[in-house]
Amino acid sequence: MSEAGTVLTVDAIVGGYSTAEQILKGTSLRVERGEIVTIIGPNGAGKSTLLKAVAGLLTLSAGSITLNGRDVSRENALGRARHGMSFVPQERNVFGPLTVAENLSISAFLHPARAKRKADEMYARYPFLAARRRSQARTLSGGQRQILAMAMGLMTEPSLLLLDEPTAGLSPKAADELFEAVIALNADGLPILMVEQHAVEALEISTRGYVLVAGRNSAEGNGPALASDPDIRRLFLGG
Repeated sequence: MSEAGTVLTVDAIVGGYSTAEQILKGTSLRVERGEIVTIIGPNGAGKSTLLKAVAGLLTLSAGSITLNGRDVSRENALGRARHGMSFVPQERNVFGPLTVAENLSISAFLHPARAKRKADEMYARYPFLAARRRSQARTLSGGQRQILAMAMGLMTEPSLLLLDEPTAGLSPKAADELFEAVIALNADGLPILMVEQHAVEALEISTRGYVLVAGRNSAEGNGPALASDPDIRRLFLGG
C-alpha cells in the first residue's frame, strides 16, 4: 500500500527518444487514489512523451517513478502492467482485422483464465460491444473504437489507467460520450491519468491538472480552477 493514498509518483524524470533528445527535463506529478489527473500544455510540450515514459515505453535518464508504493523506474512496460498500470495509446490502440471479442480476449494476457469473465464485464458495461462482439474492430465508429480500446485496457484489471488523447479525432458528441465513460470508470474507483487535446473539457472533469511547457512543470492545480483561470486559458487553451 502506498503512503497517503498515492497511486503514482513521478519525481523529476528526464528522458526522451534518445540520449541526445531529452524532451522531459525534470518533470514531476502524482496521482492520488480516486483522482482524474489531466496533463495539458502547448503543442510540443512533451505531454504524450511524459505518458509514454510513465508507461515504460521510454528509458529514463534521471528521476524515478513509483507505482502503488513500488519503485518501477527500471521496469519495462510489461513489468509496470503487472504492477497495475494500463496504457491506452492515442493511435493503433485496437487490432482492426480482429473481432471485438478477439481484441478483448488477447488483452487479458495477464489473467488469461479470467478472460471470459472480464469480457462479460466489459459487455455489461458497454452494451454496444456485446452487440458487435463478432464484428471486426475496424468496422466500429471512431468513438466506439476508443471505448473498445479503453475496455481492452481494463482487461488487465489495472489500478491506474493512462489515456493518451482519448478524444482525438472524435465528433463533439462522441467526445462527450467518451468523457462520460471516463467519469464512470473513475466513479467506480479507478484513478486515471490522461493527456487530452480538449483541455477545458478534460480539466472540468479532473480532480487536478498539470501544465507542461517544454518538458517542465509550469503549473498545477484543481482541474476546474485551471480550466477557468484566465491566464491558463489565454496561454494554453486558446482564450
